[in-house]
Amino acid sequence: MGSSTTRVWLPEQDAVSEMGGLPDGMVADVWTGGKQLPDSADEVEVVVLPFWVPPSRMPLLAKLPRLKLIQLMSAGAENVIPFVPPGVTLCNARGVHDPAVAEWIMAVILAQVRQLPRFMAAQQAGTWDPVRSEPLAGQTVLIVGYGSIGEAVERMLAPFDVTTERIARRPRPSDPGVMSMDDLPQALPGADIVILLVPVTPATAGLVDAKFLARMHDGALLVNAARGSIVDTAALLAELQSGRLRAALDVTDPEPLPDGHPLWSAPGLLLTPHVAGATTTVGAPVMALVKDQLVRYAAAEPLLNVVGEQGY
Repeated sequence: MGSSTTRVWLPEQDAVSEMGGLPDGMVADVWTGGKQLPDSADEVEVVVLPFWVPPSRMPLLAKLPRLKLIQLMSAGAENVIPFVPPGVTLCNARGVHDPAVAEWIMAVILAQVRQLPRFMAAQQAGTWDPVRSEPLAGQTVLIVGYGSIGEAVERMLAPFDVTTERIARRPRPSDPGVMSMDDLPQALPGADIVILLVPVTPATAGLVDAKFLARMHDGALLVNAARGSIVDTAALLAELQSGRLRAALDVTDPEPLPDGHPLWSAPGLLLTPHVAGATTTVGAPVMALVKDQLVRYAAAEPLLNVVGEQGY
């Protein structure tokens, strides 16, 4: 890659040991995302970007003259794409967080259909409040953005006797059961549960607007495990406050949700603070992917999960 030694920046001190060592010829420094860059800024070729680096810090990437690869530890790349310097490859962590996010989706679906938030509130109030709740069995689940996470969700849903419908960016000749985004308006009215898993692109930002929500039938459940900007917050609030729809959100717009925002108290909403992929064991698979990428980079082999301009 242009020299006998390849300089890599890793996000934490223990990363090398967690990976079981670096490929031959690689040396690492630690950059946790702060304003102060390591002394090797003129030499680094690979940056493993830490979680939660603020946008204000991203322009620092353009100050790394030998940078060739940015490896993300998340699947979402929309906050980084605008700051990738020309000639630099961006790779995400597609697949690493699939089990955790799919578990969160299953958890909130079951919580909402079986009315667990209501029962939790009754417990806190010391009130015995028995009501009947709907079963998950027999419902129709529409996955909007059917990729690797969607596949994991579908596998977890299989034992619950639901009908699963799938929408991807474009039709898949190898799988005629996957619809395209053009089919979304026709698919929405029949869905009891709509799961959002699309990346943020010019085509998906604001996708879930008032018209989208109006096509969902009364009592339907919207689950957003994608990004907050996919959903028009005002339009969703109107549906929640009317009681017509329910929702489960791990992401919001704005995010973090500020004090006093009406989403905090919106009826029919189960809200978590962007933690769907945050498990105690997430570090191991992330570091395994990083190690694999570094081995590929050192051997000049094709990299995994290369992100294009559209974030796919």
